[in-house]
Amino acid sequence: MNKVPASFMRIWRRMNNCLVGMCQSFRKFWRNIVGRYIAKKDKEYVFTSDGIFHKEKILALGCILRNSALSIEERAKAAQKIGLLAFTGGPTAGKFAAEYLKEVASLLQNQDTAPKIQILLLQSIASWCYLDPVSQKRAQQLQFVPILISFLESGFESTINSELENHLTVRFWTCYVLSVMTCNNLSIMKELKEYMNLKYHLQMLASENWSGWPENFAEVLYFLVGFHRN
Repeated sequence: MNKVPASFMRIWRRMNNCLVGMCQSFRKFWRNIVGRYIAKKDKEYVFTSDGIFHKEKILALGCILRNSALSIEERAKAAQKIGLLAFTGGPTAGKFAAEYLKEVASLLQNQDTAPKIQILLLQSIASWCYLDPVSQKRAQQLQFVPILISFLESGFESTINSELENHLTVRFWTCYVLSVMTCNNLSIMKELKEYMNLKYHLQMLASENWSGWPENFAEVLYFLVGFHRN
């Protein structure tokens, strides 16, 4: 019986650790975000005749998300909640809610929005795409990958520590979202590998202080894309 090469075992263990870290991160995201924004009475599933959990809530929040007369923050909060409902409602709710990803993509392209709003939008994508191939494919079709890459590549200059920290937090969340989208998705892995400067940006972000996060998601993404093989 042939022995498994040691290099393969190291890669397997690293991949397993990455996946475990992602699961831990999402559980933390769940505690901090879901518990804060969804009241106890809203945690009950609402099942409609067409088999879509949370359909009425998603429709109501979708109207807010698409209402350009409202503030961007209100729309971003609606997007975040839709993402959470898409996740808790399972595949049918995720597929139904995916039609609102276009609005999220549009809002994300405006990088002049405040970091807290950008983070709300990033959190919505994380919920939408977590282990959901349909939403991942839809996000890829809507060009989320280049939009998110632009967050990692954009420069930022400031002498104010809080502004620098906010910008870094947005980049951390971007790494997390791309990790969620990339996990078990070969198509997105290949697309990310085409960005020549991504390897460098992930190396730089991996050297930052990720305390408070269950994993260094710059490292996780670096590994998932396969940059460690070069």
